[in-house]
Amino acid sequence: MPLIDLSHTIEAGMVTYKGLPAPLVCDHLSREASRANYDPGTEFQIGRIEMVGNTGTYLDTPFHRYADGEDLSDVGLERVAALPGIVIRAEGLQAVDRDRFEGLDLRGRAVLVHTGWARHWRTDAYFEDHPFLSEAVAAFLVEAGAALVGIDSHNIDDTRTRARPAHTLLLGAGTPICEHMRGLELLPDDGFRFTAAPPKLKAFGTFPVRAFAEIG
Repeated sequence: MPLIDLSHTIEAGMVTYKGLPAPLVCDHLSREASRANYDPGTEFQIGRIEMVGNTGTYLDTPFHRYADGEDLSDVGLERVAALPGIVIRAEGLQAVDRDRFEGLDLRGRAVLVHTGWARHWRTDAYFEDHPFLSEAVAAFLVEAGAALVGIDSHNIDDTRTRARPAHTLLLGAGTPICEHMRGLELLPDDGFRFTAAPPKLKAFGTFPVRAFAEIG
């Protein structure tokens, strides 16, 4: 089955969210320094990364929003792996409203909202006037039983205000959110399986994922 990569590459100096630090990627043990530990011709690199959880393409779990919510270690693989997926086409819209979702069977599916905003990744335009889901859409997705919601935009909420209704409603219902996706234009509208599995990390609500789709 063809695999489609839906994650941005994480690299040193990359800003995902304005105001949050870029990751620091460096050697903990360089190849040169490691040579003293091994036979001639044998060397290794041990990498080190310092970053916030909200880096690159990442998954939000309820703990991100709620102190008593499930963290990354609590969310089972069945909720983030091999989910039947559906793509909602919303290019050209800023506030994505529920008419795009009406009449679709969303229960138990990964609902991926394709806005086309990933084309602005790593530019100043990415952070401004980005597409988002309205509060009505978030409430509708909870009622419709979506298993996971993803978007290829800077945030699933409108960051021009301080309210975060989509995060509040979706994470309050236990629905994981995948933000800063890419490549959704490569997917069919349905007929694929979606995976965005994070590490099993305690007391953490958000972490980068290698999101991908299996076609067919």
